[in-house]
Amino acid sequence: MRRRLLRLSAAVAVAGVLALTGCSDGGGEGAQPSSTQTSPQATASTTTTAARTAAPGEVGTSPGGVTTAVGAPAESTEEEYFQACDAAKTWMNERGGDLKAQVEPYLAEIQKSDAAGPGTFGTPWSQLQPARQAAVIVAVEAAADGLCG
Repeated sequence: MRRRLLRLSAAVAVAGVLALTGCSDGGGEGAQPSSTQTSPQATASTTTTAARTAAPGEVGTSPGGVTTAVGAPAESTEEEYFQACDAAKTWMNERGGDLKAQVEPYLAEIQKSDAAGPGTFGTPWSQLQPARQAAVIVAVEAAADGLCG
């Protein structure tokens, strides 16, 4: 079941990116060229919306300095993904309101406190490799989309 959910989450993320890319006119300030050779895994691991993308090897940060995208393929086990998603969902639900609006505050919290817990696979954020940070972000975005299971 979790494997199906993980695949569904990845498929939804890829479809969303493709839909956004297809609707883009490619112009405007801050427009970034899209790559036609991006693997589905890399795309799904770095974004669920166009605003949360990072080029391979790069880190995307919000104006407040919160890491919101990591340009690396997400790497976690299904169990880690579920636990991180569930931890984020619980945190977001406790605060109430729009879950998508809670993504950045949650990421800020886990990055600021740098505590080890299920939301960061039992490792402080600062000690996670980029692929693991990307996986945390994927799980947090899935929580905001109600895809934890």
